[in-house]
Amino acid sequence: MDFTPPLQKGRLIKRYKRFLTDLVLEDGTELTIHCPNTGSMKNCLYPGQTVWYSQSDNPKRKYPHTFEIMQTDAGHSIGINTGRANALAEEAIINGVIPELEGYDTLQREVKYGEENSRIDILLTSQEKPKCYIEIKSCTLLEHDTGYFPDAVTTRGQKHLRELTQMVQQGHRAVLLFVVQHSGIFQVKPATHIDPQYADLLTLAVDQGVEILAYRTEITPQASKIIGPCEVITKIK
Repeated sequence: MDFTPPLQKGRLIKRYKRFLTDLVLEDGTELTIHCPNTGSMKNCLYPGQTVWYSQSDNPKRKYPHTFEIMQTDAGHSIGINTGRANALAEEAIINGVIPELEGYDTLQREVKYGEENSRIDILLTSQEKPKCYIEIKSCTLLEHDTGYFPDAVTTRGQKHLRELTQMVQQGHRAVLLFVVQHSGIFQVKPATHIDPQYADLLTLAVDQGVEILAYRTEITPQASKIIGPCEVITKIK
């Protein structure tokens, strides 16, 4: 996925009110941009270090610029825009980068499903296979060389796990796909220390047949793409 037009650079001052971020540009100008990440963004914000942001030409937007990448002095690149995860996953599935999800005829986005009024991120269908329901999560929390999800308590994420489990029980295929948007993450675990209920539901979902996949991304100011699998540990001893 190419960034078009090219991303622009600034340095982080702070994120606040969840959806706003202040930057200072190279000429000293301060700029407020939109932060498209509803999570806590724990261990993703480094004041004084490089931010890459996009610009929209939509005249209706109050803040036309969007926080895309946090680039740290430690050498890590972090995809801040969680909305990119679905597009990255779709691109990877179409291009055959995720072999576990090959062999389907059609791909649909945002399809209503389940008993709790949900929308599945991606639905794959084929005349020869059960339907495949794919829920996509962006993983960016790095702690002690391990990636964790979620970075805050998520009742919405808990609902999605229940819905995926029900799809398996109905005879369909259900997949939870972690798109790892942090260059320092090579292993993903449920964040039991942050949301123990989510971790318990994840264990139950796996026991019922929900598949868990994690794929790493390569993130640069020019483009972002899924590049390969990442280890997933679903049960915490």
